[in-house]
Amino acid sequence: MLIRTPRRQTRVFRLGARPPYRLDLTVWLLRRRPHNIIDRWDGTTYRRVLTLKGAPLEVAITQIGPPKKPELEVALSGPRSLGHRQQEEVAKLLRLMLGLELDLARFYEVAHADSLLAELADRFVGFRPPRFPTLFETLVNAISCQQITLTLGITLLNRLAVNWGPALSGADGQAWGFIRPQDVARVAPESLKATGLSRQKASALSKLANLLLDEPDRLRRLSALSDEAARTDLLQLKGVGRWSAEYTLLRGLGRLHIFPADDIAGRKKLFSWVKLPEQSDYQAINRLLERWAPYQGLIYLHLILASFSEKGWLK
Repeated sequence: MLIRTPRRQTRVFRLGARPPYRLDLTVWLLRRRPHNIIDRWDGTTYRRVLTLKGAPLEVAITQIGPPKKPELEVALSGPRSLGHRQQEEVAKLLRLMLGLELDLARFYEVAHADSLLAELADRFVGFRPPRFPTLFETLVNAISCQQITLTLGITLLNRLAVNWGPALSGADGQAWGFIRPQDVARVAPESLKATGLSRQKASALSKLANLLLDEPDRLRRLSALSDEAARTDLLQLKGVGRWSAEYTLLRGLGRLHIFPADDIAGRKKLFSWVKLPEQSDYQAINRLLERWAPYQGLIYLHLILASFSEKGWLK
């Protein structure tokens, strides 16, 4: 259905999801903090500015069916003409981002055979492990947020979006999308640093953006590589360490057996959950997690949701 207003066009369509499905839990793993202005959630509708062929568009997504019979209504709007081709491209991206077609039945079978995991899994039935829409966005998240609090990291990402990201005016005011390689490449590292990024991070983002403009397929090729080969390739990028590489494998490539074991907050959540003294040994953490292979990354995401629940964000 196409709706025209004097300044915007809106196309409304629906997407199915494999049951059970909960949009709210899935969105919070993209949002991560209430002050995130890129991934917006009002308790009912998820909004985000995406870019299609260089033009900003906004999606507003609402779940209109219960978890056991899920259906999402999507309102795609923007100042450009919207046709079926644009709708299909956005639908394909949303299926990936929001995990609409992922089948976690085997995970729940494994969980219900383990009393410790069963309690955690049952609390968040219906969530899907979301993926950032691009590997560039995944890496910018990783580089910007490493070695600082996630609260500060989201603040920095907000500043980058407001200063240089794609923007769109809507009924509820100005909305900003995530910065793109071309947005970052035209900005001097010193200007990036002025947002609060360290000199090293500003330089890393600048180099990454320029690399991807020169080699647009560089990150897309990672999907065909093994974990070890992809990790090795990622570690060649400036500003990317082991945590950033593993975070990218999980949050960008959807490799659900990857638990970023160098994540200090994630490590604390893990040992608190299993009620064992915390360890920092990378190999010891991975040995502990072998019990739940190949779903270590799902453990990581469940523990994040548990922390959000404790903060009262998942109402």
